[in-house]
Amino acid sequence: MHELLTPFETKMQKSKENLQEEYANIRAGRANPHLLDKLRVDYYGMPTALQQVANISVPEARVIMIQPWEAKMIREIEKAILASDLGLTPSNDGKVIRLMFPELTEDRRKELAKDVKKKGENAKVAMRNIRRDANDAIKKAGKAELSEDEVKKLENDAQKMTDKFIADVDKMVEDKTKEIMTV
Repeated sequence: MHELLTPFETKMQKSKENLQEEYANIRAGRANPHLLDKLRVDYYGMPTALQQVANISVPEARVIMIQPWEAKMIREIEKAILASDLGLTPSNDGKVIRLMFPELTEDRRKELAKDVKKKGENAKVAMRNIRRDANDAIKKAGKAELSEDEVKKLENDAQKMTDKFIADVDKMVEDKTKEIMTV
């Protein structure tokens, strides 16, 4: 790959990783501890990642169990969960907090699948915009130091790179949709 295309490949890779993160936060009716990755808890006045103050496990398919290392953290963790946009209500027994994931309805599954497709489309649009920027950079370099053949080859390489990333996104959309629609 030509060094001119490297920064654009990096941008496409970041778009793909961003989509993966967004998909990790979509609830598919199963307990996924990664839903709590962005959650911050007030720990002695400092916002701290939940993973740093508690043990998080998935004992059953629809339950996340959070076991704080300090018993007094239960209230703070519950507060953070309720303040988040997870839409889950924590329940505790004084030692551990349990998050129950309700069974998804068919309508909710379809809604989530639509959201997955939309996020995938947004990622593909971002990648096409990156390709356009790459082509602009290639044309600019073509006026200065590249031959016509080199410009054509680079534009072709940019298209192949874009096609590869878009195929990856399509596969991610398909996999996540399948996961959501599986009862």
